[in-house]
Amino acid sequence: MLYPICNFLQKITLNWFANFEVSGKENVPPVGPLIVVSNHLSNIDPSILAVSVSRRLQFLAKSTLFTGPFINSLLRWYGAYPLNRDKIDITSFKWALNQLRHDGVISIFPEGTRSKGAMIKAKPGVARLVQMSDATILPVAITGTEHIGNVMRVVNPTGNIKVNIGSPFSLPKIDGAIDSAILKSMTDMIMERISMLLPEKYRGVYGINKREKTR
Repeated sequence: MLYPICNFLQKITLNWFANFEVSGKENVPPVGPLIVVSNHLSNIDPSILAVSVSRRLQFLAKSTLFTGPFINSLLRWYGAYPLNRDKIDITSFKWALNQLRHDGVISIFPEGTRSKGAMIKAKPGVARLVQMSDATILPVAITGTEHIGNVMRVVNPTGNIKVNIGSPFSLPKIDGAIDSAILKSMTDMIMERISMLLPEKYRGVYGINKREKTR
């Protein structure tokens, strides 16, 4: 119940205070397991994704956000699940896999934290989740939220906020053991799909002239 209410209110604030635009809505697969991946600029990004993607999203969010019983309950009602970024979090992976096996949609920010505008190197967890679930990947690019630092600005988003939803794609299925080099290569493939949807100044380590350095 909380998810549609929050989305309704977020759409109102975006229409009132910001120049908000979403392109590529037709690229969202209507059914099937889906992993939505995006660059990460602000605390408001999860709700921006939620109002932009037509399917019900669930989020892996850093565990430090789940402070106190009220915030913990609020985030879980919204569809977030805590992820410990300091270790391989088996519990959160099992949760995400279970959602995907029931044709759910998991949203992940592969960088693992907010950047200061330009993309930073992603963590390989997203590639591992893709391999374990065989889910389709939907790349999304967000621009214009980097100036919204305080989470309370969710009620007063301003500026030119743009969301660009790319074409869904899949990674090749790897049989047998997957080493760190393979995971890195697959992670780079995912991030480059996001990068191609962004203006050059946002691409960071995944910019056209820098991609070879990330390999």
